[in-house]
Amino acid sequence: MCRRGQKSTPGLLLAAGMLAGLMGCEDSVRHPVQVHPIQIAPPAVREFSPPPDPLPLATIRGKTTPLVVFAPDGIEWLAAKSQAAFDAGEEDFRAGRLDNAREEFDQALDQLVASGFDIDADPRLGELYRHIVETMNSDGLETNRDADGILAQKATPAPIDEIAEVPIPETENVDPNLRGRAEGEVSSISHDLPLTVNDPVLAYVNYFKTARGSAIVETGLRRAGRYREMVQRVLGEEGMPQDLIYLAQAESAFLPQAVSKAGARGMWQFMSFAGRKYGLRKTWWVDERQDPEKATRAAARDLRDLYGQFGDWYLAMAAYNSGAGAVQHAIERTGYADFWQLYHRNVLPKETKNYVPIILALTLISKDPARYGIEFEPEPPLKADAVKPGQPIDLRLVAETIDSDLDTLRALNPQLLRLVTPADPEFVLQLPAGTAERFSAEIAAIPAEKWLSWRRHTVGPGETLSGVAKRYHVLPAEIARANELQGGAPLEEGKKLIIPAAHSDAAAGKLIRYRVRRTDTIASIADEFDVSVAELRKWNGLRSNHVAKGVRLRIYPGGMSPSPQAKPRETSPTVASAAPRSDSSGSPVLEAGTSAIVHHVKAGETLWSIARAYQTTVEAIQSGNRYLFSRPLQVGDTLTILPSH
Repeated sequence: MCRRGQKSTPGLLLAAGMLAGLMGCEDSVRHPVQVHPIQIAPPAVREFSPPPDPLPLATIRGKTTPLVVFAPDGIEWLAAKSQAAFDAGEEDFRAGRLDNAREEFDQALDQLVASGFDIDADPRLGELYRHIVETMNSDGLETNRDADGILAQKATPAPIDEIAEVPIPETENVDPNLRGRAEGEVSSISHDLPLTVNDPVLAYVNYFKTARGSAIVETGLRRAGRYREMVQRVLGEEGMPQDLIYLAQAESAFLPQAVSKAGARGMWQFMSFAGRKYGLRKTWWVDERQDPEKATRAAARDLRDLYGQFGDWYLAMAAYNSGAGAVQHAIERTGYADFWQLYHRNVLPKETKNYVPIILALTLISKDPARYGIEFEPEPPLKADAVKPGQPIDLRLVAETIDSDLDTLRALNPQLLRLVTPADPEFVLQLPAGTAERFSAEIAAIPAEKWLSWRRHTVGPGETLSGVAKRYHVLPAEIARANELQGGAPLEEGKKLIIPAAHSDAAAGKLIRYRVRRTDTIASIADEFDVSVAELRKWNGLRSNHVAKGVRLRIYPGGMSPSPQAKPRETSPTVASAAPRSDSSGSPVLEAGTSAIVHHVKAGETLWSIARAYQTTVEAIQSGNRYLFSRPLQVGDTLTILPSH
């Protein structure tokens, strides 16, 4: 066979083979063919003899690898993989490497959630999942996560988790008189949701009469006093049954900061994706799932949509708990669009199966608590004044201005995740009733750009100017100048001083590192931290809007640029492209259509003085330098002065 090179195409070889085969068949009839193959010397190791003795297989210890590789058990493999990541996280946690620990705990949880297995159906996966979540929510991790001191709200466990985990006694162990009392109550009380008395409901009524169960009911009924008027008003405005209030009692006991093990949050326990569907924002500054009124309105609209889909309140409640898809699948699987049929056929998740009986039991008890031996004193309704600060302000300054306390402000504004209000002109801050006018009058004495750094201090007995200055890390002369105090004069007890602090630990712009999760996009991350996509790309050197899971991003919440590292220099305004026109006084004037000017902030300058020098406004400078909405001006800052329009 002739070779034209070292390479030949499969087609030529096949054609040549077929031709040779046809010719060979024809020639073989006439002439015997002698084949003379090319002689290739075999390697020296080619010849071998069998061993004289049997191989000592009996001496080999351990398992031999089978020739056929069997697929490992999927659940066992998943549990082992997730457990390995979790064990690595625990090791890092004990060693104090908390960032690594969080990342590995996240990885362990992601593997379970993204696997496609029903975690609740397998005891190993379910136990591992709960253990990981409990560890991630532990005080050690959460305390360090917010060690920057700017967290305003602390989460509390959701009561629905505790109720769902309690083993409910069989109905034969229930007080035999309980059914009669419950049935008598149903016939004598008003209700705008259907009330059913059966064995599953009675089992939970019986539990809520125990010491632990009655404590849960009493807590919910007591705290309901804060929000009942608001919830009833919103449900009425949305055209929904008033008895839906008992869902919030079961879910959270009316605790706005309640968080479930699955990550649902707020009085109505919204997951983040469900909250976004009904307009509840979550950013670095606020989580509106914790806003009592906004979350109540979102829950009313969610339940209205679910009732419209299923036409049955029990099915709507079940879908509120597990999602419409799970309920729809159970209906299609059995052919029954009836909650109790689905309950007895055991086709709903366990938590959802018990959810409706829990709501009905709480409704029965809450409508006539004395009948079941429940005594409580409801808390008074929350009364507040609403103000719009217009730009970020430290809650401590607010409290000091109106002589209130942080706990009161936090209770009135549970949606705030930080000690700072967001850079949103439309944000509404709730103040104690009767303090709005005082706040507006007194806060005017402090420049708006100082609301994140300056403080107020009420002089106590025996306090001196130097002592107050030392407490706030400022110079006595600065306090004296801000308050027009006479040098050497003693401080008057009870006088409220303005403290011109140089910085704030609650200000925006502190660098954080964020690990990208599976469901994140660069747009969603930017929205959460109140920055732009362009800023995210700039800080992290991203060339596109794609960001991979697991990547750790540098983020300055609120849109702050990194502070200059070099020492501030005495410089004049630097022209980016064209010099600005000056007026008769020699001050620079920016004209529409000219390029922006870069200005390096010098000692003694303020936003007002810079705006006056360029004949623009403080608001225009802040708009061109977004970080100024979140922290005060600092010496060495680089400002972009935009042309006027």
